[in-house]
Amino acid sequence: MAPRWQSNNTQSSNTMAAAGRSAQDEAAREILVFGPFRLDPSQRRVERDGSPLQLSGRAFDILLALVRQAGNVVSKTELMATTWPGAAVEENSLRVHIAALRKALGDGNDGVRYLSTVSGQGYCFVAAVSRPEQRQPAPTNPTYVHNLPAHPRQMVGREQAIQDISERLRAQRFVTVVGPGGIGKTTVAISAGHALLAEFAGHVHFVGLGETGSAAPVPAIVASSLGLRARSNDPTNSLATFLRDMRMLLILDCCEHVIEAAAALAERLYQAAPELHILATSRELLRVEGEFTYRLPPLPSPPEKIVLTAANALAYPSVKLFVERATAGGGEFALTDANASDVGNLCRRLDGIPLAIELTAGHVGAYGARAMVQLLDQHLNLLWEGRRTALPRHRTLRATIEWSYNLLSDAERVILGRLSVFVGSMTLDAVRSIAAGSGG
Repeated sequence: MAPRWQSNNTQSSNTMAAAGRSAQDEAAREILVFGPFRLDPSQRRVERDGSPLQLSGRAFDILLALVRQAGNVVSKTELMATTWPGAAVEENSLRVHIAALRKALGDGNDGVRYLSTVSGQGYCFVAAVSRPEQRQPAPTNPTYVHNLPAHPRQMVGREQAIQDISERLRAQRFVTVVGPGGIGKTTVAISAGHALLAEFAGHVHFVGLGETGSAAPVPAIVASSLGLRARSNDPTNSLATFLRDMRMLLILDCCEHVIEAAAALAERLYQAAPELHILATSRELLRVEGEFTYRLPPLPSPPEKIVLTAANALAYPSVKLFVERATAGGGEFALTDANASDVGNLCRRLDGIPLAIELTAGHVGAYGARAMVQLLDQHLNLLWEGRRTALPRHRTLRATIEWSYNLLSDAERVILGRLSVFVGSMTLDAVRSIAAGSGG
């Protein structure tokens, strides 16, 4: 709508000032766009492809409240308080206007969805909403509201893994990152979530299961994390309804110790919500419908019996990580031609596992690279501590190993104990012979 001038005889300075105010008003004006619709709250007007949409005042208020909180469940109580302030109304009145909104928007026609009913709770606007006509400088990196942990800094050697996982998520919708403890599954999952924020319009949600008990009610934890109030002991169906029409990336981190519950929930949500993408991390496969497994490899390390210089050693991601962690916080360690081969040997002996490399690198200033190779044989590295802020299972290698050991069944623990007679590599026939010993 063109600006309305107060007088045709306004002096030039006043005209310019008014024009400036009009431009500022237009810049600050809230415009909400979804699908073919354009919603202008200040004009209380909704257009479809440029043509006005006929809505009652109550229906407009309900739509505006839902669109402003797109992706979140708005309770029936909140909607009624917004639409009928200070008045006592029946819930049926709200349902009547919701039905009118669905009809006016064409909700459900040709598979297009705008409104989702969350049983027992309220309604959710599930379509993507943008504000393209707000004439404000566009930020270089848009700010999205999400609950992802901070983007990992100084991540080394995982760029290709993040790209591969992101591409697989687009194609398959359900990816489980699998690998041993300390390999970096959580770091890669969080990084992939940040990489996909724009693609999912900020609808990326992280649920960490690592600190829950083995008998934790996983569906209730996920529901609570999403802001849904559990109406029963098992809110799986409510979760499926809530996510059914929503385009979201859901990250389920550290599933191994609640594997049965996590697998059942992931499969149910995958089946019920065609726009939901799931990224799980686990030390073992979930083994459910739709799951694509991505086995996260160790960081590449120098081969055995190779003479390294400082320059060519840094070509290996494991060595680069070691050096970065060893020098973090003003450490006195420096990679030189004299110690490059020892550092490469350390990284190879640590199997290229990032957590093991980080914990070891933190002590190289006290021992030296060559002495640390010998200390590895004495298993002292199992007790070396890492960051105080790390998860308990990541503070020492012993804690990481114990976490994995506690996940084993009694039979698996017996077999693992028998295999401890081997040092280094072993053949499959030797493993079978030892594992099948008496009492197996």
